[in-house]
Amino acid sequence: MVRFSVLESWQDPRGEEVERIRLDNGTIAMEVLSLGGIIRSLWVPTKNGERQNVVLGCDNIADYLAQSAHLGAIAGRYANRIANGKLSYDGVDYQLSVNQATNCLHGGTEGFNRKHWQLGTTNDGVRLTLHSPDGDMGFPGNCKVQLDYRLVGNNLYVEILATTDKACPVSLTQHSYFNLDGGDSNTTHHIQVDAKQYLTMNDVGVPTAMVATAGTDLDLAAITPMAVQTQRPALAATHGFDHCFVMDNIDGDLQRFGAISSSQNGVKMTVYTNQPGVQFYGANFLGGVVGKKQQVFTHHQAVCIEPQMLPDSPNQPDLPGNAWLTPNAIYHHISRYEFSIA
Repeated sequence: MVRFSVLESWQDPRGEEVERIRLDNGTIAMEVLSLGGIIRSLWVPTKNGERQNVVLGCDNIADYLAQSAHLGAIAGRYANRIANGKLSYDGVDYQLSVNQATNCLHGGTEGFNRKHWQLGTTNDGVRLTLHSPDGDMGFPGNCKVQLDYRLVGNNLYVEILATTDKACPVSLTQHSYFNLDGGDSNTTHHIQVDAKQYLTMNDVGVPTAMVATAGTDLDLAAITPMAVQTQRPALAATHGFDHCFVMDNIDGDLQRFGAISSSQNGVKMTVYTNQPGVQFYGANFLGGVVGKKQQVFTHHQAVCIEPQMLPDSPNQPDLPGNAWLTPNAIYHHISRYEFSIA
């Protein structure tokens, strides 16, 4: 049984109120905002029998709007990078918002992370909905999105459905920054990844090839300390992990990506998804972002695990997954975050 608590709303300096709700199933609990579908807090059991918040967040809407790290939010209309912010479909060219080097990143300057979503409850969680109009950040079509956060035992389910009335690439991801022990570095964490392929990139993060992880600096098949992010040569250009792993789930089945764990409090988070890719990011450029209690975050203070379509795949059809959502079709993303004691 999930218990709900409606918290005092926050004022958006742009003029609207932001709703806040806390849900608790007795094992894990979370706070969700109507701004950006943000998970502000997520409490899970530790080996000490207490619950700890394992995601980074802010104390007011102004601080959320001041950062571009997408703290806890839904990234969209298209997560990750689209090269040169350009799309073409059936002879029609589209120019998107360019907000990172030459790319459209996470939907542009006013992506889904900065939108006001409608917030309601379900039996075991919350449901948020959003309408993104035709031309929003340059993307074609009216896009309707339904986002469910569900608490089931020791699992957080994230399920997203979307439709559009014009052909448009859609890729939505939950962009929480996980720090499982509340410390000021992710070097107390270990990572293990099942995926056997990853995308090489050019100097602005656009995919150039799909290669095997085996024997490379991106081989994380064995449990690996996060400290290697500043030691392995292949990670130097990105200042740590910021790479998209390719899943082997052509049929869209829920498949294990891998797990992170903390050596401090024993918390382990295992991620499963039906998406063809997962961006693994070591918070390499988090420094300077202001969080709760006005704490200024540092680089490498957290880890992001972002299930998604593959970056720039709307322009690279040879990459796995069909990034283009067409009318009468439904985009379906489901990911499961399982929390346990390592």
